[in-house]
Order: sequence, then structure tokens, then C-alpha cells
Amino acid sequence: MSEPRTRPAHPGVRRVLAVGCALAAGAAGLLGVASPGLAVPGADGPGGPGGRGAELYLVTLEGPGTAGTPSQVDRELQQLRMRTRQERVLESVEAPEPVYRWTTALNGVAVELTPDQATRLGATPGVAMVETNSVRPLAAADDAEASAAGLSPSARTRGGQGVVIGLVDTGLDPDGPVFSSVPGLGPAPVGFGGVCADADDWGPATCNGKVVAGDWFVEGFGADAVRAASSMSPRDDAGHGTAMASIAAGNAEVAVRVGDEDLGRYAGVAPQARIAVYKACWSAPDPADDGCATADLVAAIDRATSDGVDILNLSVGGPPRLDTVETALLGAAEAGTVVVAAAGERSDGTAAHPSPWVTTVGASTGTAREGRVRLGTDGPRVDGAMLAGQAVGPARLVRGADAAASGATRQQASLCTPGSLDAAVVGDRIVLCERGGVGRTDKSAAVQRADGVGMILLNSGPDSVDADFHSVATVHLGATDAGVVRRWAREHPGAKARLVPQGARSRDLQVLGFSATGDPAGPVLKPDLVAPGSGLVGAAPAGAVGRRWDTQTGTSAATAWTSGTAARLLARRGWSATWVRSALVGTADAVPGASALAAGSGRVRGVRALRPGLVHDQAPGAYRDWLEGALSADEPLNLPSVLLSGGRSTTTRTVTNTGSKARYFSSSTSGFEAHDVSVTPAALRLGPGESATYTVQVAGGTRTSDDGVVLWRGGNGTRTRVPVQLTR
Repeated sequence: MSEPRTRPAHPGVRRVLAVGCALAAGAAGLLGVASPGLAVPGADGPGGPGGRGAELYLVTLEGPGTAGTPSQVDRELQQLRMRTRQERVLESVEAPEPVYRWTTALNGVAVELTPDQATRLGATPGVAMVETNSVRPLAAADDAEASAAGLSPSARTRGGQGVVIGLVDTGLDPDGPVFSSVPGLGPAPVGFGGVCADADDWGPATCNGKVVAGDWFVEGFGADAVRAASSMSPRDDAGHGTAMASIAAGNAEVAVRVGDEDLGRYAGVAPQARIAVYKACWSAPDPADDGCATADLVAAIDRATSDGVDILNLSVGGPPRLDTVETALLGAAEAGTVVVAAAGERSDGTAAHPSPWVTTVGASTGTAREGRVRLGTDGPRVDGAMLAGQAVGPARLVRGADAAASGATRQQASLCTPGSLDAAVVGDRIVLCERGGVGRTDKSAAVQRADGVGMILLNSGPDSVDADFHSVATVHLGATDAGVVRRWAREHPGAKARLVPQGARSRDLQVLGFSATGDPAGPVLKPDLVAPGSGLVGAAPAGAVGRRWDTQTGTSAATAWTSGTAARLLARRGWSATWVRSALVGTADAVPGASALAAGSGRVRGVRALRPGLVHDQAPGAYRDWLEGALSADEPLNLPSVLLSGGRSTTTRTVTNTGSKARYFSSSTSGFEAHDVSVTPAALRLGPGESATYTVQVAGGTRTSDDGVVLWRGGNGTRTRVPVQLTR
């Protein structure tokens, strides 16, 4: 059993790696596992950069990288031996010089091979896996799935001190106060060895204390496949990486201004945390080809592990199977890293990252910012989504269809398409715009160009209601309330209306529809938990969206939220990776009506995680034992969740008292509708740091699937939830 620790035992220990890739690893029985030494095709289509003669392959040798090697002596000698092994293997098939070599998170290379060379390598003793390079999408949901935004991920001004968050993403735009070096970040991180790469628009001076490292990786994607305007540096020109960094660790008390409006103050979840940038995701000339090559992802993970980051956020989709990226994440976990990953979107299939060394995050509702439409002096009042912070009106109301510009149709004007509105009619008025045809923010921009002062955006069907950054103050209404406004406007031509912000409120907790669910036949329960993932406000490169702020929706945003939460916990408690993970899972809030396969343990709660009562500890080295089948059925991984499938009816777990006093802990079960689930012993008395094993036993059963929770209550009020999924 590992003990909580406050200092890294070697570079790479005590880290948090927040990753949004979607792949998996497991022991025998994990879906889609490639046999050791087998050359397998990329799961996402043809690999290799476009235009190359030979394909790029990822070759993994057996055994861990230096991060998973117990000995900390002569690490350079270990790396030299690994490179020597790599050379011998490559020479056996007359392969060229690799484009990447990895020795920290794993022992492997990325190298261009012919199919024959790849097949021969796959049959070579000592080679664990050979697969083609492939490109994966970022784990961001379609805008149509978004909901009202909360302005700031956090109201706190402190948290995450001494922790480095590394982002494997589209890079970072470091300009602006959200990433500036500010007083109060605290002492420099201990054991971090990252540096700032030198490029035309990114150099050593970019690393300012808040930003502590930056590099980029493009060999897998191919420099010739990158959009011409993209920066060959860690600098972000797409926006996703900048948003994830700000959600996780943006500075506190940053003014959010869009146009002439001050929308309030911003803070990331862990505003005192530092940021290291590892750009591995790129924009192509055709946006459909944007993404992150697996060779670049592995190179970035390997570098981040070597640098000693505490938090690394990678929001990337992919297949739920063992591959090289997941093996690299295993190496990060072996180094003491808390690996946090995005569950991905439901359209991609079951939840990504069904492996035990990854904390997999789905997306839930969060905070909504609302606005009210007041029609006339004593007319109806209806509420919708509104991000603006200043009221508008009273101002005359005009339907877009009644304000068509010369050459525009009534249909175009009703949709407020660009250039369709007559300024002589719209000037100083609030415009009713129907949803559809063009983007939501394009409509408000059209109203602004026609000198309008506000917009009411009207749904006609069951579409989302969104709080966007609009060019003029906007309230977005659902179909029912939109119908009220349409009727009133027809009956009261030329009447006035007001748009009034109502502030933020917590929405009813639920799992968002796009968030991928777990596999009931998988090796472990996924996702582990959910976090707010809809309409989160984050910083943006001005060149990407034309302003410094934008909204983000997807499991990637939920992952960044969880990364910040893990950083706060790590900074306050200094616990080991498994303690941090278990505390996050065990203290989550139940999501009403959601199954364990959709929500895991529930919605992450950072404050509760500081006092988890009990944790499920796990030695990081056990993950590789599990992967290689070295653990017996009587010796399961000590995960903070349970999945029983294939006829299994019992399992054991071990819990540790995290408190400073001896406590009694009593157990109960709830939620199971078709099975009898019991816990033995029903109660435990544990001294500080003391551990005990309990057994979960399943009996009966009237259907094949069931889920519920084992709850441990501490004598001092702590609650530890253990989600359980049964598949008979």
C-alpha cells in the first residue's frame, strides 16, 4: 500500500495528468486489445501524414519506460539501454531513423515503415505493439448541444499553489491577464524541469512564471498537412487549448470584457496553478481534417512526464482499446500521475478510457446565466439564456421579417442573416430573430451592423437555449416562450420591450445527452464521475474568434474542470495520485436518475474531496500487473468503483482512514432494483491511516443489468460513495 506523500520521490512523481483521449487498456477480456507484438491498423482510418510514401508507425517495446522503473539510479543509463534496444529492433528490419523516441512514459519509437516492415516488427521478440499513426478529434461537443453558460468556472481567488498543469492540446495564447504572472502564485514548483522552446512567436520570455514551459509536436500530423496560418510553435491559433487552460487554471479577478460591456470577473478552478504547454493538436486546411496525431500525443505525454508536470489536460477522442497513447498514460500513472480523461461524446460510442489508471470524466449540467424579456408595461415576462450583464431598453420591438433590407427576402431577414436587415428600420430597436440558417452570434452581429441595440433569439423546436457572447445584448428563448413573444409582437406592433439580466443559477443536475456512457461488459466502471461541461466560458485567442472570450461545451471542458479540482486537492493535501483520484470519486454528488454507466459516482465536488473520510489506495505498479494478467481473481485492483460482469457475484476492496483520529464507518447500499447487494463487514473502526478490507456480495437478480451505490458514513459526517454496476 502506498502512503500519501507531499514531495516527489523522483521527477514525475506526485503529478496530475488530465487527459481527454479516448482509448483504453485492460487485462484479458478488454474490448479491442491488440495481442502483444501484433501489428494493428489505426482505429481511426489510415495513419501517417498525407503525402508520405511510407506510413508512420508507433512501435512499443515490452516493459515500462523509466517512469515505471523502480530503480532511480542511473536513469540516463536506463535511457541509453532503451535506445540501444530500439536501435537493434529497428536495424532488424532495416528501418530508417525514427521521428520520435520515447523512454520515459514508455519505451518506443515513431518510425516510417512499409507494411512488410511493420509486420516483421510485430513478430519480433520484445516488441509489445505496432500500430499505424492516426488522427483523433478534440473531445468538444457540437454547438447544438450547448446550454446556458456560467461566466466563471470558480468564484475563488486561491487554489492550486505549487502545482503545474500541463496541456496537451492546441497550444496556448499566453497574451492577456488570464495567463500573466501575478503576485500570489506562491513558491516555484518543486521538481519541475520543463523549458520554453524557442520559435518566432514563442520564446523563453513567454514563460513568465504563470506559464512555465512550452513545446510543440507535429511530426505525426505532418507539417505539410497543417493550415498555412497555423503557428509552428506552442502558440494556440485554434482556441481549444487556451480555453482548457483558462478553465483549469486561469488567473483570478480577471475582467471579462466583450466589446464595450464588462461582464464580470473570471477565475479558473485552480487560479494559482502554473501552466506547461505541449501542443500536439493542429488545424488543417479542411476543418474536417483537424485533430491530434497519436504519434504527437505520445511524444507530448512522454515529454510532460519527463518534465514532471502535476496536471496535463488532453481533450482528444479515440477508440476504447489498448494502444500506444494509453500505454503512455500508464507510464504517467506509474510515475505517480493522476490521469484524468474525457469520456468523449456519445456519437463516438462507449466512454473513452476504460482503463483503471485513468479517471474518466463525463459532462453534466452546471451554472446557467439567465435573462428576462419584459414585454410592454404590463405584458408577459419570459426567461431565457443571457450572458450580457447590462439591461437594454425599453426599446421598440421589431420582427426581423419586417425589417428586410433592399435585396433581402423576408425569410432571410427573419433569420437575421448577415446584410439582411435595414438599418433605417432596425436602428435603436430590439430585433426578433428566428433560429437557423446561420450561426447564433452571426445574427446578433447582423443586428449590430444595422444599429440595433438588442436581440431576442427565438427557437421554433426542441433546440438548446444558449448563453453566447453576442454583439448586442441577447436573450435566447426556448420554443414555448418564443411563441409567447411572437404572438405578443404581432398583437402589439411598435410596442417596447426590455432585456434584463437575471444573473447565474444552478441548473437541475443531470448528465448531458452528448456525454458518452460506459461499457457494461468492460473491465472497469466508466466514466468515473461527471463535471460541468456545457457552455463554460474560457479565454480565446483574439485571432480565432474575434474576441478574447468564448464558450466551450464537451467532455473536454468537464475534464479541464476536474483537472483544476484535482490541482486544488493536490495543493492542499499533497496526497498520492490514487488518494486524489479516490477522494474525487468517493465524494461526488449523486446525479438523480442517472445510471452508474452514465455518471459514475456522480458530479465532482472539490470541497468535499478535501475530507473524503475513506480512500481506496492502490500501488501504481499494480496497474501493469493487472494489464499483463498477473493479478488473480482474488486480488482485484483496489478501485473506488465496482463493475461485476460475466457471472461474478463478489469482489473485495480495501479502504484507508484519511483522518487524524480513529473513526467508526458504517456501510449501506442503495439504488439496486433487481439484486440483493450486501457489504461485509457492515461497519469498520479504523485508526488514522489504518486500512481494512470489505467484501461486496451480490445475490438474486431479476434482470441482466442493475446499478447502485455502496455508501460508507463516517462518525464525523463524511460520506464515501462507491458506485457499483452489475451485468449478469
